Amino acid sequence: MRYFKMTLAYDGSSYHGWQRQSNALAVQEVVEDAIFKLTGEKVVVQGCSRTDAGVHAREYVLSFGLELPINCRGIQLGLNSWLPDDISVIGCEEADEGFHARYMCKGKEYEYIVHNSRIKDPFMRNTAFRNTYPIDEVLLDRAAKDFVGEHDFKAFCSTACDKEVTVRKIYRFDVRREGDKVIFTVAGNGFLYNMVRIMVGTLLFINEGKIAADAIPRILESKDRKKAGKTVPPQGLYLNKVYYDEVSVD
Repeated sequence: MRYFKMTLAYDGSSYHGWQRQSNALAVQEVVEDAIFKLTGEKVVVQGCSRTDAGVHAREYVLSFGLELPINCRGIQLGLNSWLPDDISVIGCEEADEGFHARYMCKGKEYEYIVHNSRIKDPFMRNTAFRNTYPIDEVLLDRAAKDFVGEHDFKAFCSTACDKEVTVRKIYRFDVRREGDKVIFTVAGNGFLYNMVRIMVGTLLFINEGKIAADAIPRILESKDRKKAGKTVPPQGLYLNKVYYDEVSVD
């Protein structure tokens, strides 16, 4: 048995998230089916994260083992010939037997894109969230820094979150503008269900004056989901990077 660490990029618009579902098409199912077509082996791949329906990934890491004597180049080229155009194998390397893409992950970086324009762009409808209210990215970059550090993020977790421990550490959170796109980039050692989308929604509420600019520390302290902003839609969210080295993520 040989073991592999493989990296994907995918457009999540057509999928019900990463994890295989019984009643909807997910990225995991498509990847496992492609591996079977290439190798004749039925494998269960271990993904680094559970992305939601409609969420994208620029760098998604998974791990699996194969009996077939095939090298990484053969896996990458072979799978890309079977995978649909919205999923690509962008990297593959051999790994130790004990490597697990999820359990050995030290941190992740997410990006959320807001299309800040009153004019619709049909090519961004599945890849960004359109918000017509003028965004002050300098104000939001300053407010986002209040998320940095180790905090209990219970107020920024979906009510469907089943985690008993809701403490996470955010290493950096930046907001910048590129033309009519406002980009929120956040890195941390882990994220709760819908956490990034709720943090972005809270910052957008700050931008609109619905929440005070200095309110984030108080919302964190409250642990009350109702005090935070809305959960923004999934199509603006990208898993940007996955870290297996604490030095890199910090």
